[in-house]
Amino acid sequence: MSIFFQSALRWLVLFVLFPLVATAQTVPSPIKIALIEGLSGPFANTGEAVFRNVLLAVERVNSHGGIRFKGKAASRALVLERYDSKGQTEEALTALKSAIDHGTRFVMQGNSSAIAAALIDAINKHNEREPSKRVVFLNYSAVDPMLTNEKCSFWHFRFDAHADMRMSALMSVIKDDAALKSVYIIGQDYSFGQAVAREARRQLSRRRPDVRIVGDELHAMGRVKDFLPYVTKIKASGAQAVITGNWGNDLTLLIKAAKEVGFDGKFYTFYGNALGVPATLGDAGIGKVVVVADWLPNVFTPQSEAFYQTFRQRFPKPSDDYVIMRMQLMVVALVQAIESAGTIDSVAVATALERSAVTFYSQRGSMRATDHQFLQPLVVGVMDRLGTAGVKLDVEGSGYGFRVIKTIAAQDTQQPTTCKMRRP
Repeated sequence: MSIFFQSALRWLVLFVLFPLVATAQTVPSPIKIALIEGLSGPFANTGEAVFRNVLLAVERVNSHGGIRFKGKAASRALVLERYDSKGQTEEALTALKSAIDHGTRFVMQGNSSAIAAALIDAINKHNEREPSKRVVFLNYSAVDPMLTNEKCSFWHFRFDAHADMRMSALMSVIKDDAALKSVYIIGQDYSFGQAVAREARRQLSRRRPDVRIVGDELHAMGRVKDFLPYVTKIKASGAQAVITGNWGNDLTLLIKAAKEVGFDGKFYTFYGNALGVPATLGDAGIGKVVVVADWLPNVFTPQSEAFYQTFRQRFPKPSDDYVIMRMQLMVVALVQAIESAGTIDSVAVATALERSAVTFYSQRGSMRATDHQFLQPLVVGVMDRLGTAGVKLDVEGSGYGFRVIKTIAAQDTQQPTTCKMRRP
């Protein structure tokens, strides 16, 4: 082959490949989000519900062009990567390491305050040790108050109301229930369940000292298959109501057992609005299941209903109908923080998140910089039959939904904090 021919061939190859290389270089890599959650095991249904909600938020961002940076023509997409913690702390820590090794700088988790506490500790240590690979932790459901008090961290942001805030909202309804004279407190035996029980006792003594606590116990988390012995004790105690922070199958099985023994009291809950609870109780739950949440489908505004319909169009199966507004606000806040920072540098994004104030389909919330506790309205709802006043939408195709009976403004949900934030 002549030297002239070899040279011409090289130029031809460069001529053909250069546009392809240039094009590849102009498409920036996506921004990774690691979802570390129990996607198998006893609480897999709650993990999958989280995934659906966060996925919808990520898909919405990408459908609108992704994340845009000032001065740059190309935007960056978000990609949501699943890591199964199996509901175990050690598995979650292993998942965190794997996510960081794969270039993730934004981590999301929520189901289990014990796991969240371990992740905060691990991220604090990692960020100090590896400043070029620092991670921001967005928490959507781990609500032990200590996470934004004594364990508060610059790298951790909680987008759910913590247990004391939720209990205060429930108590605003309990204090007006003049017929209520006795309650039974039951919960999961770990940091969150303990916090709920402690705050229930404290607030009852302060706001309803006339109400007797006829039972107060904790059970192993995720291990009880039959709650009949517990509910038999509840019924025998004469309790008119149960206060519980139980979630996932621990709540569904508790409710199922209550129906089987014919317990006729109320349930004041943090999470009684889905995952089989209304369908399990049926008519027996009407007026009896009370729930506190950041949002419910029957929060009646045109914007709220429009958002709900977008979720149902994306996930039409009735069993997938557990819609969680705060996870949408969380992703909106993250996107705005990245765009405001103009970078995915963790310090810059965390600094922007501290100042975040977001609106999504008329739902509003803002981050308190002092402790990284998100502040948003809370609502209390009571279970009722679909089609009754205030119940336009049901839950999981059950024929039952939740009528909003009280709304607490964001500024009225605030609680004092003992956080002493250390900033980089």
